[in-house]
Amino acid sequence: MSATTRSIRHQTLEQQKQLLEMKMRQIRETPQIIKASDNVMPSSRLRPKSGRQIEMNCYDGPLTYAMMNSSPDSSDILGVSRHSINHHDIIEDMRKEVAEMTVDERSLSVDTEDEESSSISPVKTSIHIKENSPFIYPSSVITDTNELEGDVYGNLETFVLEPAAQGVHFKCRITRDKKGMDRGLYPTYYLHLDKGNGSKVFLLAARKRKKSRTSNYLISTDPTDLSRGGDAYVGKLRSNLIGTQFTVYDHGTSPYKSTIEGAQERQELAAVVYETNVLGFKGPRKMTVIIPGMNKNHQRVKIATTDNYSSLLECYRAKNMDDLIELHNKTPQWNEETQSYVLNFHGRVTQASVKNFQIVHDNDVDYIVLQFGRISDDLFTMDYRYPLCAMQAFAITLSSFDSKLACE
Repeated sequence: MSATTRSIRHQTLEQQKQLLEMKMRQIRETPQIIKASDNVMPSSRLRPKSGRQIEMNCYDGPLTYAMMNSSPDSSDILGVSRHSINHHDIIEDMRKEVAEMTVDERSLSVDTEDEESSSISPVKTSIHIKENSPFIYPSSVITDTNELEGDVYGNLETFVLEPAAQGVHFKCRITRDKKGMDRGLYPTYYLHLDKGNGSKVFLLAARKRKKSRTSNYLISTDPTDLSRGGDAYVGKLRSNLIGTQFTVYDHGTSPYKSTIEGAQERQELAAVVYETNVLGFKGPRKMTVIIPGMNKNHQRVKIATTDNYSSLLECYRAKNMDDLIELHNKTPQWNEETQSYVLNFHGRVTQASVKNFQIVHDNDVDYIVLQFGRISDDLFTMDYRYPLCAMQAFAITLSSFDSKLACE
């Protein structure tokens, strides 16, 4: 602001102040005559014909009504009249003059700011998403208080592959079964949906294949049939040799093995990348999850791999993230009292474990897409939201169970 502008503004403010003082002085100096009225205020409405006194249970301002004749303190109250000055008109004139002065002042200081103030811009609540991202991201305004409890509907094989609806929270638990001759090395995992009434609904089961060069988990909607050729087979999770990268497939046919004409192409549902820790630094695991994006109808974009260069992992390495969503595990905070890394699981996790995690999008770290944690030795919780489906969420958590030579 220039010196000339400040000087003119100061003069304008002084004129405004003097005008206000003059008007107030005029009001104070005007004689205000108070005289008694010749007429007694009517009080007949307070005296019933029976002559009995009406009990007054309320009072609305001084001398709103005259007191009763039967009251020892009663007296004739004379109405008071005042030669009033039209203060309303004076104040209105003052407002107009002030408004005119304010307009003049503004005309002298266009696009200038107070030296002792700063501009305030509204906080943008929208989440910035790249133009080529099909991910219609829900706001973190959706909280536990206004979310709906997830439930199973329709055919189970279809349900476990469909993305969760926005505003719906699916709270699940995973049970690990190590019983049997070889289940210590190849346990079976069961996924159930927790219901609000304490009951649970079976969703999926998975088991690690024995004769496989890499970790390979078959996932089924039938806990008694975990074979790849079974009718309930819905997909699998496969890792690389050292267990740092995982890919989730649906039940479609591999393009390298497809010999049947018209066979359903295999879709990639997710990829998980664990950051290597070859030096053995202590701390939580770092993981990245890549999933297909969502279109405007909240349906998952189909990612069919015809070659290795179009896979989710290759697109991630090449930073070609069109039609893809990149998620990360939420960074835990170090707690001095417990001497451990901690996350707020809102009571859903009770035991510390390096396998516990929360998956979020970088644009909204308060919106937990997936969380997983330990309750007891063989009992875990798994909660997921849009845009994941039950199959994706379960497979991602299975990758956390698998041993990782370069990540521990």
